[in-house]
Amino acid sequence: MKILIKNANLISMDNKRPQIEEGINILIEDTKVKRIDKTIEEDVDKVIDATGKVVMPGLINTHSHIPMSIFRETVDGYITQDWLEQKIWPMEDKLTNEDIYYASLLSCIEMIKTGTTTINDMYFMTKDIVKAAVDTGVRMQTTRTLMDLIGDGDIRIQELEELIKEYSNKKETISFNIGIHGFYTTNAPYIKKCVELARKYKLPIHIHFCENSKEKEDIKNAYNVESPVELIKKYFKGMHVILAHSVKLDEKEICELANEKIYISHCPVSNLKLGCGIANISYMKEQGITVTLGTDGQGSGSNLDLFESMKYTALLQKGITENPKKLPAYEVLKIATINGAKALGLEEKIGIIEEGKNADIIIINLNDVTTKPINNIFAEIVYNVKGTNVETTIVNGKVLMENKELLFINEDEVYKKCEEIIERIS
Repeated sequence: MKILIKNANLISMDNKRPQIEEGINILIEDTKVKRIDKTIEEDVDKVIDATGKVVMPGLINTHSHIPMSIFRETVDGYITQDWLEQKIWPMEDKLTNEDIYYASLLSCIEMIKTGTTTINDMYFMTKDIVKAAVDTGVRMQTTRTLMDLIGDGDIRIQELEELIKEYSNKKETISFNIGIHGFYTTNAPYIKKCVELARKYKLPIHIHFCENSKEKEDIKNAYNVESPVELIKKYFKGMHVILAHSVKLDEKEICELANEKIYISHCPVSNLKLGCGIANISYMKEQGITVTLGTDGQGSGSNLDLFESMKYTALLQKGITENPKKLPAYEVLKIATINGAKALGLEEKIGIIEEGKNADIIIINLNDVTTKPINNIFAEIVYNVKGTNVETTIVNGKVLMENKELLFINEDEVYKKCEEIIERIS
């Protein structure tokens, strides 16, 4: 299959190219970008006219719990632990495999319609989540959440290992990491088992880390350490690690983390909504830490719209530092694209639009009252574009949505199923 995107305003995120290029053609052959040029004359199966529109890499969400789409807007008025114990956990206990599948389908639809082409997920009944990703065509890195609160930790590791063996090298859009829920839901021997698994399969580790004050104190007390950062240095030395949230880190701790091979998944909307605070990602970046963007699950993050998260990311850092020069818009775009690819270990495939890389591409229409006139294209995208401005979404060379029309999914059926699920389990 050959697809030609014509006359695009290209933001490739490739540092070898200009930041914005006008009148660019992009030839996609099968799953990859074959050629980028001003003029391409070649017989193709499909032409997409991008005149007046922006073509850029698909956004990358580095921390989520996508079956939690059905728990959207259930947290209002609750503190985190009460919300989990009184509301979410009792409903999760009632979920079936089919429920997980349809709740995940809903999130995959949301991703496609709002320009996210890759997501990093952490939940349970992972096979059903993977099936939803495969059926819709989105790219996903996933895990089976690893924890050991009730003595079932070894079973969870076994389930994850079986998934890795089943899917590895069989589906290009599906990859795995070792998803440890958190230090406060595990113990030292179990952490070591998870690290062994990561080493065995050469996979990244993905873990919640210092999301709120209580978690940080619980970790310090459980492991008898002055700082949770000591545990990163002790157990994950030299390993590829994605730390979700990392809100409650002071400057000294950030400096210590900068010496490790870690990536931060910043989830500003969820952290605000749960009253956790604001991660000091400006200082993290200054220390050389790669910061990426996540939404968390919709139960706390409300939605999967990374354009909204980009706006919050930029505004919050300018606000807490009282410095409007912090996080220029183009840097925020890097956080949502190539930085995410690096965090997931997928930078050789995605994150920028480059010849030879996989074709994960979105097309944005800026012909909107909120974006006119366009004085700074990067600032327009970060501050004024919403997921609803996305017109076309392509993953691995396959067009999943064109002109806002989903091509392979019955939306109404998924909406109906999810409404039935939440009505049954509430």
